Amino acid sequence: MKIEYHPAIERELGEIIDYYDECSTGLGNEFLNEFELQILKLAAMPYRWAIVNSDIRRALMRRFPYVIYFRVVNADTLRIIVVKHQRRHPKKGLGRK
Repeated sequence: MKIEYHPAIERELGEIIDYYDECSTGLGNEFLNEFELQILKLAAMPYRWAIVNSDIRRALMRRFPYVIYFRVVNADTLRIIVVKHQRRHPKKGLGRK
Protein backbone atom coordinates (compact mmCIF):
# COMPACT_ATOMS: atom_id res chain seq x y z
CA MET A 1 0.00 0.00 0.00
CA LYS A 2 1.24 3.48 -0.88
CA ILE A 3 1.57 5.91 2.04
CA GLU A 4 1.10 9.65 1.49
CA TYR A 5 1.82 12.27 4.14
CA HIS A 6 0.25 15.67 4.61
CA PRO A 7 2.99 18.32 4.18
CA ALA A 8 2.73 19.32 7.87
CA ILE A 9 3.63 15.80 9.08
CA GLU A 10 7.38 16.28 8.54
CA ARG A 11 7.38 19.39 10.75
CA GLU A 12 5.22 17.73 13.40
CA LEU A 13 7.46 14.68 13.56
CA GLY A 14 10.56 16.87 13.74
CA GLU A 15 9.15 18.80 16.70
CA ILE A 16 8.17 15.60 18.52
CA ILE A 17 11.57 13.97 17.91
CA ASP A 18 13.40 17.12 19.06
CA TYR A 19 11.31 17.23 22.24
CA TYR A 20 12.02 13.59 23.10
CA ASP A 21 15.73 13.98 22.33
CA GLU A 22 15.85 16.88 24.80
CA CYS A 23 14.25 14.61 27.41
CA SER A 24 16.69 11.77 26.84
CA THR A 25 19.31 11.04 24.18
CA GLY A 26 17.98 8.57 21.64
CA LEU A 27 14.36 8.80 22.76
CA GLY A 28 13.48 10.73 19.60
CA ASN A 29 14.71 7.81 17.49
CA GLU A 30 12.68 5.41 19.61
CA PHE A 31 9.59 7.53 18.92
CA LEU A 32 10.35 7.53 15.19
CA ASN A 33 10.83 3.75 15.18
CA GLU A 34 7.49 3.23 16.89
CA PHE A 35 5.82 5.69 14.49
CA GLU A 36 7.20 3.81 11.48
CA LEU A 37 6.08 0.48 12.93
CA GLN A 38 2.59 1.88 13.46
CA ILE A 39 2.49 3.12 9.85
CA LEU A 40 3.33 -0.42 8.67
CA LYS A 41 0.43 -1.75 10.76
CA LEU A 42 -1.90 0.88 9.28
CA ALA A 43 -0.87 -0.08 5.77
CA ALA A 44 -1.38 -3.78 6.47
CA MET A 45 -4.85 -3.40 8.06
CA PRO A 46 -6.24 0.09 7.35
CA TYR A 47 -9.88 -0.77 8.10
CA ARG A 48 -9.09 -2.15 11.55
CA TRP A 49 -8.94 1.32 13.11
CA ALA A 50 -11.93 3.28 14.39
CA ILE A 51 -13.56 5.98 12.27
CA VAL A 52 -13.67 9.26 14.19
CA ASN A 53 -15.02 11.72 11.64
CA SER A 54 -16.46 10.99 8.19
CA ASP A 55 -13.67 8.94 6.54
CA ILE A 56 -10.90 9.78 9.04
CA ARG A 57 -9.57 6.95 11.18
CA ARG A 58 -7.49 7.06 14.35
CA ALA A 59 -4.65 4.88 15.61
CA LEU A 60 -3.08 5.27 19.03
CA MET A 61 0.63 4.69 19.47
CA ARG A 62 1.49 2.16 22.18
CA ARG A 63 4.42 3.61 24.07
CA PHE A 64 4.03 7.31 23.40
CA PRO A 65 0.89 9.41 24.04
CA TYR A 66 0.36 10.28 20.39
CA VAL A 67 -2.40 9.56 17.93
CA ILE A 68 -2.19 9.21 14.16
CA TYR A 69 -5.16 10.32 12.07
CA PHE A 70 -5.38 8.98 8.54
CA ARG A 71 -7.76 8.27 5.70
CA VAL A 72 -7.95 5.49 3.17
CA VAL A 73 -7.84 7.34 -0.15
CA ASN A 74 -8.43 4.25 -2.30
CA ALA A 75 -7.69 0.52 -2.28
CA ASP A 76 -3.93 1.05 -2.46
CA THR A 77 -3.33 4.49 -0.91
CA LEU A 78 -3.33 5.66 2.69
CA ARG A 79 -2.91 9.34 3.64
CA ILE A 80 -1.53 10.33 7.04
CA ILE A 81 -3.07 13.68 7.94
CA VAL A 82 -2.19 14.40 11.59
CA VAL A 83 0.23 13.22 14.28
CA LYS A 84 -0.59 14.86 17.59
CA HIS A 85 -0.40 14.45 21.34
CA GLN A 86 -3.50 12.86 22.83
CA ARG A 87 -4.09 15.88 25.07
CA ARG A 88 -4.42 18.27 22.14
CA HIS A 89 -7.89 19.36 21.08
CA PRO A 90 -9.63 16.40 19.39
CA LYS A 91 -10.42 18.40 16.24
CA LYS A 92 -6.92 19.83 15.74
CA GLY A 93 -5.85 19.07 12.18
CA LEU A 94 -8.93 17.11 11.14
CA GLY A 95 -9.71 19.69 8.45
CA ARG A 96 -6.60 18.69 6.50
CA LYS A 97 -7.03 16.95 3.18
